[in-house]
Amino acid sequence: MRYDSITEAIGNTPLVRIDPAVHGLGHIDLYAKLELLNPFGSVKDRAAWNMARPHLTATAASASGAASAGSSSASAGERGQVVELSSGNTAKALAVLAGMHGLSFKSVTNRMRIPEIKDLLLLLGAEIEELPGQSECLDPTATDDPLTLFHRTLAEPGSTYLHTDQYFNPRNTEAHFTGTGPEIVKDLDGRAPDWFIACVGTAGSSTGVARALREHDPAVRVVGLVAAKSDFIPGIRTIDEAHEVGLFDPGTYDTIESVSADEAIEGMLTLNRRCGILAGPTGGAAYFGAVRQLRAVETELTARQSAVFIVCDRVESYLSYVRRRRPDLFGGPRRRNSPADLPDAEIRTAPAIGVADAQAWIGTGEPLVVDLRSPYAYAALHIDGSLNIVDELFEELLHGGLPFSRNRPVLLACPVGEKSARYAALLTRMGHPDVRSLTGGIIAWRDAGAPLVRD
Repeated sequence: MRYDSITEAIGNTPLVRIDPAVHGLGHIDLYAKLELLNPFGSVKDRAAWNMARPHLTATAASASGAASAGSSSASAGERGQVVELSSGNTAKALAVLAGMHGLSFKSVTNRMRIPEIKDLLLLLGAEIEELPGQSECLDPTATDDPLTLFHRTLAEPGSTYLHTDQYFNPRNTEAHFTGTGPEIVKDLDGRAPDWFIACVGTAGSSTGVARALREHDPAVRVVGLVAAKSDFIPGIRTIDEAHEVGLFDPGTYDTIESVSADEAIEGMLTLNRRCGILAGPTGGAAYFGAVRQLRAVETELTARQSAVFIVCDRVESYLSYVRRRRPDLFGGPRRRNSPADLPDAEIRTAPAIGVADAQAWIGTGEPLVVDLRSPYAYAALHIDGSLNIVDELFEELLHGGLPFSRNRPVLLACPVGEKSARYAALLTRMGHPDVRSLTGGIIAWRDAGAPLVRD
C-alpha cells in the first residue's frame, strides 16, 4: 500500500478472531478490532483527525493563498494553536497532526497521570498546561472550576485557539459512525455482530460504532464498560465521570458494567501473552469485560453468535502504570495492603462522617485531614490545615504499612467520597482505630457552604 500522507493510513484496522482456546466460549466467536495499529497508536487517531481536519485544511489553504498572493505567510501564533482538554491518546494524535500542519499544540488537563504519555507529548513539541480543578475530570456544571472556565473560554466567539472539543464535538462520534462501525460489518462479511463491547471514555467510539451497527441490524446488543468507582484505568471513566461527557448517552448501551484496574491488567496480560496482541490496559478491560459478559449469557443461546471489542492502544505507554499495580510482573514482590483487594461490602461499611459532623470534629483539632486529590485540585480549594497526599502516593505509602500513628485520628477526603471510603476501609483493616471518610468528598463540603481555602 502506498500513501501520500500518513493520515491516509488512519482506519481500516484489522479485525482478529480470538482463539476459543483462550477465552473458552463455546458458542460465540469473539473478535478484536485492532485500533492500536492506527499510525499514531490508538483509536483516538480517527477522532483526532476527523475533528481537526476542517481547521487544519482551512488553515493550510489560507496560508497557501497568502503565499500565492505574495504576502508573507501567517505565523503559527497568528493562525492559532490547536488545544484539547486531554492528557492521553487524543492529545498525542493532535500533537502529531498539528505539527504536520505547522501549528503548535497545547494539552490542558488538571492531572497528567501517565508519565510515558507526558514525556511523549513533550517529545512531540506539545505544550502542557496543568490547571487546578476541583474534580479529576471536566465538569461543565462546576461554574467556578478553573478547568471548566478554560473550556468555556475556548468556545467563545473570536477565540484564536483551534479547539477540537472532544467531549462535545459530534465529529468525534462521526469518525466511528462512518469508519470503525462499517469496517466491522465489512470484515464480518456484511453482517453486524450480535454483541459489541466497548469501554467508555469520551464515548465517541462506543456511540459511533453502536449507531453504525444498529443501523445495519437493530438487534445488536451493546455493552458499555466503565472503571470501577474509585479505580483508575487509563482511557476509561467511572460511571459518574461518564455522565459529565456531552457525548455520553446511557440509552446507547443495553447494559453498563464496571471493570477494576486489576481485571484490566489480567485481560491485558491474556491478550499480550496468549494472543500476541500488545494491548494496553484499556484493551485488557474490554477483553475481560467482554468475556465475563458473554460467559453469563452463553448458556441461554440457541444459535452461534459473534461479538466484537476494541483494542484501543498499545501496552508500552503504560509500563509504569502496570508496575505500580503489579510489581511482581517485573520481578518485584507482590504488593501488600492494596485498596483494590477490598470487597465492595467492606468498602460500603467503611467509617464515614458527614460534612457538619466533620466540621465539628476538625474544630476539636483532633484529626489529621488528608486530601487525596491532585496537587492542582488541592491548590484550587481545600480544607484549611489539610495535608495533600495524592492518591497514588498514598497507596504506595500503605504498601509499606500504616503511614500514621494509631494515636492520631485521620479524616480522608477525595473529590466525591469514593476513593476516601476505599482507603478508610483499608486503614481500618490494617488496624487504625479511628479513620473516617468524608461523605460526598470535597464536592459535598463545597456544596454545603463549608469553608475552603485557596493556595
